Amino acid sequence: MPVAAQAQALACSVPDRIPVPRLEQPRRGEPVRRPPVTGYLLAMSWSPQHCAGVRDPKGARDAFQCSGEHGRFGWVLHGLWPESDDADYPQWCRPAKIVPQPVLKKHLCMTPSVQLLQHEWAKHGTCMSRHPAAYFRAAGLLFRAVRFPDMRALASRRQTAGSVRRAFAAINRGVTPAMIAVTSDRQGWLKEVRLCLGPRMKPTPCKSFQIGVRDGRALRIRPMPEPRR
Repeated sequence: MPVAAQAQALACSVPDRIPVPRLEQPRRGEPVRRPPVTGYLLAMSWSPQHCAGVRDPKGARDAFQCSGEHGRFGWVLHGLWPESDDADYPQWCRPAKIVPQPVLKKHLCMTPSVQLLQHEWAKHGTCMSRHPAAYFRAAGLLFRAVRFPDMRALASRRQTAGSVRRAFAAINRGVTPAMIAVTSDRQGWLKEVRLCLGPRMKPTPCKSFQIGVRDGRALRIRPMPEPRR
């Protein structure tokens, strides 16, 4: 059965104390860009694939998401990204302070990394809002509205980027396969599904530079890990 977004964080529990993220700034050579915002991308990552590639699932960087001690994660929100009419999307629009702890804790089961939350606010959120709470509230509303296909069933048989697009479109009213972008790694493992949104944050066909891998590309899907005993 398809499930709502919040069910993708199975038994997620946030500890009383969480790390304070470091400030995020553009890397050397990464420009500030402020073109007009003409749409958005809601980028959702398949957590089992991310965790399969980390060096230390219990290390400080990935423990919350990958250790299994705070829950099992399926689909998580990478971020809500403002887009423009070409690939030079807005980014790093203003210097960003540390996201307040209550905001981080509220959204940690949605995006299970305090540093990624800080990064998304600094790189993308500052181009949309002056307040991180408002940015993550909007991202959360959109993420919780998404419904996901049965990933265990999809992982059990061969897929293509096109079949994954169709599976998502089939259970999300008003969404067509052309509105869904898919990304994979070099070995063909599914990494992300991205919903293309228009200026009013309604689903819209993806632009040519947004779509990711083409429909015919074979994909493998990392299965959800079994619960800890």
